[in-house]
Amino acid sequence: MAFPGTWMTESGTMAYRVVPKCACSTIGQIMHFSDHGRFYDGDIHDASEGLVKWGDTDSQSRISAAVREGRSVNFTCVRNPYARILSAFFDKICGIQRNGGRYRGNLVPLLIQKYGIEVEGGFDQIRSFRRFLLFARDTITWRRPMPPDIHWSPVAGHVGTFVAGGGRFHHVFFTEDFNAGISAVLADAAPPHAVDPGAIPRFNESEGHGPKRAHPVADYFDDLSQHLMLEMYKRDFEIFGYDFENPSNTRASGPVDLEKMHLLLSDG
Repeated sequence: MAFPGTWMTESGTMAYRVVPKCACSTIGQIMHFSDHGRFYDGDIHDASEGLVKWGDTDSQSRISAAVREGRSVNFTCVRNPYARILSAFFDKICGIQRNGGRYRGNLVPLLIQKYGIEVEGGFDQIRSFRRFLLFARDTITWRRPMPPDIHWSPVAGHVGTFVAGGGRFHHVFFTEDFNAGISAVLADAAPPHAVDPGAIPRFNESEGHGPKRAHPVADYFDDLSQHLMLEMYKRDFEIFGYDFENPSNTRASGPVDLEKMHLLLSDG
């Protein structure tokens, strides 16, 4: 397994475990800028140069050596589970993707047929989202009618692969406090080109894919929805310190306890 989903700067200053729906586009662009003094022209997920990516098999030994030998500053970014799955719903289920079609081809028709969701016109966002939540639970808990998608599978699972591969994080910060978190990483890494997080654009590659969220986060989650969230994301709430009881509180209770996190993720 080693380090799937990991990007590294070409200079080897930083290694980032990508977590979908957690500012990964902006982070990738910051990494690119920190090496080259310019942003990548396009979606950073498509970049085949300018970053070292685990998906390129020729780069895997380079990433493994840097991470395991402690030559890179290793980090990731996490997000409140309530806000993250809402983002996945509006982007991947309701939205039209960059190729002009629906995400994963027949996924949305399957959801319409089997779960009764709606995604077009003036549909009831809350009702459709709660039906999508049942589908997400089925994929995570029972892996049916398909395995869970990376955009709504638990954050602890993504982060845990890095630990299982023998890596150790120096920084784990929150999307909700992004500038402070990435600034600490940059200060530690001291890359070739300085980056001011407060002065750069946010590269939200999914923005505009789908309809805008019409209600506050908490309105989408009734008692049953919260039960499903706990079933799916109990470890995310516990490890990263997010408030399960109050969906309107998107902030974590405090910094991630890295020692505790590594211990819990090492246990699987």
